[in-house]
Order: sequence, then C-alpha cells, then structure tokens
Amino acid sequence: MKSSMTFAGLLETFFTDRLMRQREVSRHTIISYRETFRQLLAFAQQRCKKPPFKMSLADLDAPLIGAFLDHAEKERGLSARSRNVRLAAIRSFFRYVALQEPRGSALVQRVLAMPNKKFERRQVGYLTRDEVEALLAAPNRQTRSGRRDHALLLVAVRTGLRCSELARLRIEDAEFSRGAHLRCHGKGRKERCTPLSKETVVVLRSWLRERGGQPSDPIFPSARGLHLSVAGIEYIVRKHVAVARVRCSSLRRKRVSPHCLRHTLAMDLLQSGVDRSVIALWLGHESPETTQIYLDADLALKERALSRTAPFDTRPGRYRPGDRLLEFLKKL
Repeated sequence: MKSSMTFAGLLETFFTDRLMRQREVSRHTIISYRETFRQLLAFAQQRCKKPPFKMSLADLDAPLIGAFLDHAEKERGLSARSRNVRLAAIRSFFRYVALQEPRGSALVQRVLAMPNKKFERRQVGYLTRDEVEALLAAPNRQTRSGRRDHALLLVAVRTGLRCSELARLRIEDAEFSRGAHLRCHGKGRKERCTPLSKETVVVLRSWLRERGGQPSDPIFPSARGLHLSVAGIEYIVRKHVAVARVRCSSLRRKRVSPHCLRHTLAMDLLQSGVDRSVIALWLGHESPETTQIYLDADLALKERALSRTAPFDTRPGRYRPGDRLLEFLKKL
C-alpha cells in the first residue's frame, strides 16, 4: 500500500493535531492512548523485527493487532475491560487514518471491524457502615500524614469523587462559607459542585488550617508538596484497608479501591431514598441510566419489594407414606 504519509507521521499528527488541537482531549486520555501505542509498538517491533519509525501501516494489520490484544490479556494479565480500552484507542487512530489515507481503507476497515470482547458484569462492590467506620479509624491521626489520609478517606467516602478528581483538588476548590461544597473538574471536562456534610467540613477545615499553602496548592499534597497521583491515592487506600481488616473481618472478603468508596456513597444515597437522577447528578454521570448498577446491587431494596408482595397459599401438606405393597411393586 503506497502512502503519501508515513506511519510515524500519521501517529504523530494523530496525537498533536487530532487529539490535542482538534478534540482537545484531557491529559488522562492522552496518557491512556500513549501507553496503548507504546505497548503496541514494542510488541510489533518484536514481531516485525524493525524499529517503530520504519514501520508502515501494512505492518499493523488486524492479525497483528489481534495478537497484541491476546498477548496483553494472557501475558500481561489485562482484564477484558482494559483490553477493550486498548482496542478503542487503536480504532480511534485508524478512523483518523481513514480520513488522511483513503487508499488504506481496506486495512482500516478490517481493524475497525474487530469486535470488543464480552465480559462478565459483576455487581458493584461497596462498604457497609461498620466497614467505613473501620477504614476511617485506620489512619494514625497522631501524625501529619495520618491526618491527611483521614481527611482524604472521609472526603472520598462522603463525596463520591473519582480518584482522578480527588488528586486534582486544590485549596481554592473548597468552599465553607455558604452551602459548603467542593468544586471539581470531572470526566468529560464537566465542572460540578459536591456538597459537604458537617462532619466533613469540620475535618477538612482542620486539615487545611494545618496544611496551609496558597489557593492553587493541592488539598492533599504528596510528601514533596505536589498533587498526589492516582497511584498514590490507591496506595493510601490499600495501606489503611490492610489495617482496617484487623478490626473488621468482613473487609477481608472485599477488594477495596478508591472507586469502591465512590460506590459506597452511591449506595448510601440510594438506600436513603435519594432519586436516581439526583445520584447521577451528584456523581457526574452522563445519564441516570448509569446508576442502574446500584439498583442491581441493592439487596435490601429487593427485600423491601418482596415484603410488599402477597404470599402464595403454599402450606406444606402432611406427609403420608405410600402403601407398602404398591411401593414394593414399583421398585421391581
């Protein structure tokens, strides 16, 4: 396939022109796409025995991409969801290629036709009140880092912010004067305000007085005073969950992540009778239908619905043994 533009040139303009200039995607999206193509090119280099800058589009055909996805899933331990994320990034690039290099349409169509992998949709995991209390009690509040971690965990479980949203919070995003809330820039570049409970306001105010700093500084800084990374927040949660499991045995059966704390807030709102549309607005969901996963996971809600149904007349009858002679004949 002859091309007026090299594969390397297409990939560079895909990032700089398509993603950054035209679509102005978030930094998180850039990083996700970058990691996908770094892994794909490393895999293709081993298969094709040529450096990435010398590769052509014909080298990255559907069979090679399929082999890369299988390798990522089997060798690197990628879940089916993560596999589909990688494929989505690759499809996005090939849709761009279709506009820039129409002569490669046959190759492009074969890549775009690759299907997503189906996966088992499990019920969302969330924590009970006792488990939340054990987790919040885990940080050692005699230390500065422990007080930071306690405030971080409390904000996470009372606001339902995403891990990336927690990491980007700045001091100026906290408002305590009237209608206490946190402002955050969420997924899809949507800005929203999340209300704060009185308990959270007290703890967060106390932490910010101790923390000090300028309005543009992070609320929850790392040891170097910078914004915590997503991986840093995940580490903090894992560290304190390990301590909480000693006090609360039910936590030993659960995989607790920052997103699990988000689910915990959503389930608490749902069980308190809050409407699904309000929960979707609170969490920054694109559609109220996204909150359906919490209805599926709420066993107490289903039990209350069952209690409203009329029982069937299913009294157990008295057992009467059959005739011994007939039983004998039946067994012959």
